[in-house]
Amino acid sequence: MSQRKDKEKVIGEHFDDERIKSFLDFPPPEGVNRDYHVLVKAYRGMGEENFNTFVQFFLEAGYDINATGPDGKTFLQTIKDHHSGGTYLQALEKAGAR
Repeated sequence: MSQRKDKEKVIGEHFDDERIKSFLDFPPPEGVNRDYHVLVKAYRGMGEENFNTFVQFFLEAGYDINATGPDGKTFLQTIKDHHSGGTYLQALEKAGAR
């Protein structure tokens, strides 16, 4: 039985734009799509407000909001059942994630 890791709560930390953009530079592990990987890092490391801003920078940089992970799912598909994913899902859907 596998256990799904849900979003851990990020409390009281607001990033400036440069810190948010720094999440675009996380190199992926071998065999993992770069665009998918940076979405994962941002989701795990940012609060909702920062993630919304990150998605805008992500798209402006030309990254693929529908990149797939090692399991063949988009990031939206990966987090759709997470208990705390609501606002994150909305930001992704607004950006065209499927």
